[in-house]
Amino acid sequence: MLYATVAALAVCLLFFIWIALRERTPVASLDDYLTARGSQNATTLGLSFLASGLGGWILFAPPEIGAFVGPVALAGYALGAAFPFFLLAWCGPAIRRRMPGGRTIAEYAQERFGAGLRLWVSALSVLYMLCFITAELTAIGGITAMLSELPGAGVIIAVAVTTLVYTTLGGLRASLLTDRWQAWLLMALLLLVVVVLLINLPTGAITRPWPSAPMEVSLSVALTLVIAVTAANIFHQGYWQRVWSARNDRELQRGALLGGLLSMPVIVVLGALGMLCMAMGKNPGSPPIPFFALLSDAPAWLALPTLLLAVALVASSVDTLQSAIASLVVTARPGVSLSAARWVTVLLMVPVVLLSLQGLSVLRLFLIADLLCATAVVPVLLGLWQRMTPAAAVAGAAAGLLGAVIPGWLSGGSLQAGLLAASFPTSVPTLAPFLGALLASSGVSLLMVWMRPARPVGAA
Repeated sequence: MLYATVAALAVCLLFFIWIALRERTPVASLDDYLTARGSQNATTLGLSFLASGLGGWILFAPPEIGAFVGPVALAGYALGAAFPFFLLAWCGPAIRRRMPGGRTIAEYAQERFGAGLRLWVSALSVLYMLCFITAELTAIGGITAMLSELPGAGVIIAVAVTTLVYTTLGGLRASLLTDRWQAWLLMALLLLVVVVLLINLPTGAITRPWPSAPMEVSLSVALTLVIAVTAANIFHQGYWQRVWSARNDRELQRGALLGGLLSMPVIVVLGALGMLCMAMGKNPGSPPIPFFALLSDAPAWLALPTLLLAVALVASSVDTLQSAIASLVVTARPGVSLSAARWVTVLLMVPVVLLSLQGLSVLRLFLIADLLCATAVVPVLLGLWQRMTPAAAVAGAAAGLLGAVIPGWLSGGSLQAGLLAASFPTSVPTLAPFLGALLASSGVSLLMVWMRPARPVGAA
């Protein structure tokens, strides 16, 4: 079985490289390397949004939400996963029209609000994406250890090197090409795994009530997930690269809607498996991994397709993040060559891989990054409003930081308590900091515009 697993993983990873290089269009310029400008249709974009957004995390988080909170929170999670794509379908064409030669959300922030906000948006984007890529590589290491005799570190390095090979050579175009294949592969493998799991359920397997938390708890978790996931993904530079890669606004809108609509049922199905795990009375483990707990009733051979599913999920996210982080770093300095951009892509991966090899939990850092994104998402998107001013955006982002701390400050009685609550010491997402950040940033931005009206900067 060990040799079969090694062979299957090698074939899978080599297939991704072959696809990317076989159909690769020579990279004509740095701009083409970073954006593949005006080249992609709606189907390719939709599959790319799906593959880029659904990483190895979907095997952990949705089943856990379903298992411990129930269907209402799971519905919120599914909506949160899809909502960023719906927002892109709305605001992406407007930003394209405003900046037809743009490459990053940070460039848009500078053009609309100045260099200071660009630096802050860039920092938020890089922090979020570094957390994302570290989490993905850490996840594949853990999944490998659970499902096979292979060392997780070896698969972490193999996935990182594989994705680096084709993103370094082909840039965004290579990522988009592999995303299309990875999307079909992950949907086929997920369908296989789910069907086999259900077929092999023991007779009378459902022995307990289906999990369902009290409605106020479910709604709180659902709203928290919608805010956190949406805010963070608006600063996912990989999605913004795809905004400028679309052939036209219509293809972008259709592609973004397709990506969102495809993402929702995947989250729901995996969350439902978590609910099934608890209804069967299974021990989800500590930390809880209800999806993998279900595998104990499945045939042993199913471990290999599940591992291949995880590899496809992680590779599709990692290649997008590699290209996205390089895009932000490279565009921050004018005059960077294509060769230098490729080296930046490689060098940025070294500390990420080293951190991933430590097997650390990055959930708390992920939540902090999500919360920081929530402090600025409304001021940045309000840039599409003609009356929005740089001063209002900066004030709104600053107020968002304070708003994230105030709920814990009020309940704990001190600033220190507020900062602690906003850092999620138990690694559990809570609504108050996110809601405080969103309301404060929105309210102060709108108040500043009302108090200090300015001449419109230009139509969106």
